[in-house]
Amino acid sequence: MTAKKEKKPATISKATIDRLPLYFRTLRLAQDEGIDIISSEELGRRLGITAEQIRKDLASFGQFGKKGVGYYVNELKRNVGQILGLDHHWNIAIVGIGHLGVALANYQNFVTLGFNLVALFDQDPNVIGSRVNHVKVEDIRDLKRIVKERNIQIGIIAVPAAFAQGVADQLVAAGIKGIWNFAPIKMQVPASMHIVNEDLSIGLSSLSYHITRM
Repeated sequence: MTAKKEKKPATISKATIDRLPLYFRTLRLAQDEGIDIISSEELGRRLGITAEQIRKDLASFGQFGKKGVGYYVNELKRNVGQILGLDHHWNIAIVGIGHLGVALANYQNFVTLGFNLVALFDQDPNVIGSRVNHVKVEDIRDLKRIVKERNIQIGIIAVPAAFAQGVADQLVAAGIKGIWNFAPIKMQVPASMHIVNEDLSIGLSSLSYHITRM
């Protein structure tokens, strides 16, 4: 079943957009379980979201599924993936090949989600030239040239906080379209730059708060 023409992104709420990756992940798991058709009620049960909210979110992008039947898992997963842009197969690079950078470089789901890890960067001479997950670690001084040569659109920052802003500046100057930042600082980037911050300490601190009160 083909979805109707999508509405303009400006009409979609941030909360709806933030739930789309959850839908995609849940549909991928359902696909792995061999499930062909899934209802909005079952999706809601798995996600802790009401069926009404799921139907409303998906209706923002078109008409999916069949009334009284449900959603065809493979088809809905493909459509949600297209909405998320996962069918573009973005090229990504990681800057900072310490423990976190190595763990990210070995993350197998990058390929599953349609992201291609094509470059790794560091400034440590002892690390440059080594390989992680078959990808060679390049000298960060060559970042701008390699970003252009390999058409890299997304940069992942996995360096200590003291170096993170400098790396962000280099990524912006190289023409990167989006940054996934793991350094615990607020980046100063152009308004046109899309950035997602992952501060692991915030998640752990929040967890500590809740279990302290159990």
